[in-house]
Amino acid sequence: MANAAPDEGNKATARPLQTLRIVGGLAGAGRYSQLERPFWTVELAQLSGGKFAADMVPFDRAGVPGQDLLRMIQLGVIPFGTTLLSQMASEAPEFNAPDLAGLNPNIASLRKAVASFRPYLERSLRDNYNIQLLGIYTYPAQVIFCKKPLSRLADIAGRRVRVSSATGADFIRGLGGTPVITEYAEIIRNMNSGNTECAVTAAKSGNALGLHEVTTQLYNMPVTWGLSVFAANQNTWRAIHPELRALLERELPKLEQRIWSASERDTVEGIACNTGSQSCDTGKKGAMAAVNPTAIDDRRRQEILRATVLKNWVQRCGDKCASVWNETLKGATRIDAAAPN
Repeated sequence: MANAAPDEGNKATARPLQTLRIVGGLAGAGRYSQLERPFWTVELAQLSGGKFAADMVPFDRAGVPGQDLLRMIQLGVIPFGTTLLSQMASEAPEFNAPDLAGLNPNIASLRKAVASFRPYLERSLRDNYNIQLLGIYTYPAQVIFCKKPLSRLADIAGRRVRVSSATGADFIRGLGGTPVITEYAEIIRNMNSGNTECAVTAAKSGNALGLHEVTTQLYNMPVTWGLSVFAANQNTWRAIHPELRALLERELPKLEQRIWSASERDTVEGIACNTGSQSCDTGKKGAMAAVNPTAIDDRRRQEILRATVLKNWVQRCGDKCASVWNETLKGATRIDAAAPN
């Protein structure tokens, strides 16, 4: 759980009273390197006057399959960990509700969905998994990169599109495309081999991968965002030093808000860099054409969400998902989830 050491009386050389072990977000994402890792490995010691520290590893280098992270936190094998809601859905499909493909066309919608869902998520993790929810983070908007020109959402029909989740696959099928579920690290290889013609991923991370060099069109409609949970095993959380627990209760909400703000900035920055805008500061300038959704496209998004994505998600998940949706998100979305047939 944590390493404890006596206070040796010498502030320059004394070991921390407690050192936590943290599994953070995706290694290649700016959120991890610019916000999460500095908070745990630098800021925590500064905020506590050297009393507390943490060792950290990103979840994709932790040696645990993503779909097993929830169980590992529950068991206390991972005392503090970060896991994607889409990965948690293998254990609890209802956790995917606030980030279904096509649900949130902008970050304001995403914030509203998360606020509506958070009390249920916190209660369910506590009561069913012995897990304390400490934060909900988001990655930037997941948009569509394509090799061939497109002027509207309907042009996805007939194309093979990389996605990362089952609901993303439902959204692409609803458009008449063929979804190809692959890992982030395999995007370029699949694009170069011809296995995919388009890819859904964040604009900035796609730029870092080099997607702007192998695609020409950037369709600027968020398909999903990529919500993740930062949480602790409840036994671990209760056992840490009371002063450290109070510090984290105060500081983690601030970290969460910094991550959300950064994701909003990175969504804009990613578009700017891929299209070669002068406002690109931190990425590689491309020459892609950005295509913004029309009112017709937005209506199509809503139709696919209702008739395909939500319906298929409930069919896979069962009565519980319909019930959870109606308890948490029906009011915010004005969409009713019918029970499965």
